[in-house]
Amino acid sequence: MKVAILGSGNGGCAAAADWSLAGHEVNLFDFDKFPTQINAVKKQGGIHVKGDIEGFAPIQYAGHSIEKAISNVDLIIAVGPAFSTEPFAEAVKPFITAGQNVIVSPGSCGGALLFKKALELDFEDTTITVAETSTLPYACRITEAGHVHVYLKLKGGLLLSALPASKTTEIYEQFVSVYECTEVADNFFQTILQNANPVIHPAVTLLNAGRIESTKGDFYFYEDGVMPGVGRLMKAVDGERIAIGKALGVKIIPDPELGIEQGYMTSSDYETGYSSAPGFKGIKAQSKLDHRYLNEDVGYGLVFMTELGKKLNVDTPVMNAVIRIASVVMQREYANESERSLTSLGLSDYSAEELKSVF
Repeated sequence: MKVAILGSGNGGCAAAADWSLAGHEVNLFDFDKFPTQINAVKKQGGIHVKGDIEGFAPIQYAGHSIEKAISNVDLIIAVGPAFSTEPFAEAVKPFITAGQNVIVSPGSCGGALLFKKALELDFEDTTITVAETSTLPYACRITEAGHVHVYLKLKGGLLLSALPASKTTEIYEQFVSVYECTEVADNFFQTILQNANPVIHPAVTLLNAGRIESTKGDFYFYEDGVMPGVGRLMKAVDGERIAIGKALGVKIIPDPELGIEQGYMTSSDYETGYSSAPGFKGIKAQSKLDHRYLNEDVGYGLVFMTELGKKLNVDTPVMNAVIRIASVVMQREYANESERSLTSLGLSDYSAEELKSVF
């Protein structure tokens, strides 16, 4: 199969290496303002990967031409933070052809909905199938240009949903060839809500803000940063997320339980499970507060969840408090920015009852 990976960050390089080592022909694209990894991969002809995935992965094309990257490929996988989804869709739009499939991985709160909307296609349009995963399939970090360390490739707990739903089996069969643990989600709200990044990252970041600023992130995010008090805040946020899912008729697994299924964790305890988790060992904290752990997971994730909760008459006082504190710390108003909202995802005209069955 011919595959195009959009995004040359940690997850993009891990995905490109994984698909290549699984025997597929892989192209790697990123915008020209991100040349470091593209240039390194192009120069050495591939990506060096170690950890849960080992070897040198040949890459057929690495460059800044989206037309070359997606020409005649069977599957396009957009791998990046939430703010990259719409730019990737706009770049793809002039060149994508009928029958090509797209996966936004991770969906980061409705990425597939936003991608399909940017392509100016109805959700039920079968010309182009756009799917999303509930989370990134890896814990990984680029160690130097053209080299990526995969600390963990998920063992389970990876959900996939597709637009339109009638195409789910087709795109699942493509994706599962590399990710055997993939499960078909009940609907898009399950992939949206099962992403635990908004539960984990803001709580750990805010309660370690002084440490991040004083050490420039010179500590381990999970091993050092998730002490019992931090875990209790995460548990409270998670409880509200689970309640939103229940109001939609969607079962959301508590994050520590899902962490065990995925292979990250060995304990379902919020207070100690993360700091002792083998899948989180060795992952350093971010070097500054101006980072996707707040900008994405608060601005895109928690803000959307609170808006969805309000629509469904589910109270979210802890999420609201985290958004408010993050806004003060970062001197911006995440709630007003509404990067991901019912409106931006094309869901604002649905009633609460209709949202439960829209997909």
